[in-house]
Amino acid sequence: MERCRMVFSGSGGQGVITAAIILAEAAVLHEELTAVQTQAYGAAARGGATRSDVIISDVPINFPKVIQPNVLVCLTQEAYNKFYDIIRPGGLLIMDTRYVQPQLKVDAVQRQLPMYQTVMDRIGKPIVFNICMLGAVVGLTQLVRPESIMKVLEQRIPSGFIEMNRQALELGLELGGGLK
Repeated sequence: MERCRMVFSGSGGQGVITAAIILAEAAVLHEELTAVQTQAYGAAARGGATRSDVIISDVPINFPKVIQPNVLVCLTQEAYNKFYDIIRPGGLLIMDTRYVQPQLKVDAVQRQLPMYQTVMDRIGKPIVFNICMLGAVVGLTQLVRPESIMKVLEQRIPSGFIEMNRQALELGLELGGGLK
């Protein structure tokens, strides 16, 4: 496997950091890969800018910060405006159609997906927007198996919310092409 460097970005309250942690845990605990995850967020826990870096590899990782990501996820226009130019040439840029309108030239494969709207239309609760996004990332990158994500979710969230999260993950996988 080639080392994959990812940046998840959005605003506080969207679950960007939680999604990054879940992905890193799935890689380490259930895929026998090496992963690191770091995070940064603005002064306001809710509404401030957030960024979480994840590196997944099958060899040791010597530096935990992502400089040029292979995969960049932007869930707000502010995040897109701030980070669009750091993506590695030829990388993958994933955006939500509701919150991000790409306006700038980016040397990347760009995927605008209706993640938020799909969650609202099919589940009706925005709290799982981040899990839908994570499903789209997994569907597009094939970095880990969806079952590995579900195993982490089953350990991290209360049992009453498992089914809603499973649905959100499956919606994201559909959007990302991971479910046929």
